[in-house]
Amino acid sequence: MSEKQKIKVLVVDDEPDIVEILKYNLQKEGYDVATAEDGIKAVKTAAKFQPDVILLDIMMPNQDGVETCLQIRQIPELKNTFIIFLTARMEEYSEVAAFDVGADDYITKPIKPRALMSRISALFRRESKKEQEQTQIKVKDLTIDRGSYTIDKSGKTITLPKKEFELLYFLAKNPNMVFGRDELLHNIWGSDVFVLARTVDVHIRKVREKIGEDYISTVKGVGYKFDLG
Repeated sequence: MSEKQKIKVLVVDDEPDIVEILKYNLQKEGYDVATAEDGIKAVKTAAKFQPDVILLDIMMPNQDGVETCLQIRQIPELKNTFIIFLTARMEEYSEVAAFDVGADDYITKPIKPRALMSRISALFRRESKKEQEQTQIKVKDLTIDRGSYTIDKSGKTITLPKKEFELLYFLAKNPNMVFGRDELLHNIWGSDVFVLARTVDVHIRKVREKIGEDYISTVKGVGYKFDLG
């Protein structure tokens, strides 16, 4: 069995033609594929199928992709699942909302199957590189554990969504170093994903809300750093 045959992909779109095209091309590449035609069914299917990747249409009846992504990210077993949004037109507010609820990437329609396969492979390549890094960082009163994607703060366990965790981990791994938004986008989201700089600000704000204000400092006009004091 090849590596790709072990990878499970859930395709969620209300357009049957798109679902069939994606399903055909993914299966041809050896992926195990499940489908859902709306957001409500997607959440149920995802909980049962436990996919490694979800291709999620943003505009659907009954429940849109943003709300669906938010619900999926609340399922503990799916916290490391890659979620790629499919959209006919990615407007700025939609993009910010998509990454705000935990999307890893987005692709605009019409979808070119070969380009999609490349984007999926790129996500797994980036993840493989991250797994080779040290798994635990102890800094100030935090223990940041990549193996479990949890943070221990003075005996209290805090769980962050994947991208918030990666952002904190990267900054904590490089304490007192200042990183601009573009550098953080490149290191956390990758160079092959187009993300607005404002997405970094949103994620920093959410991390601060969960772990406290005393760790990540804003260097005005430059970027952010993990502050050792």
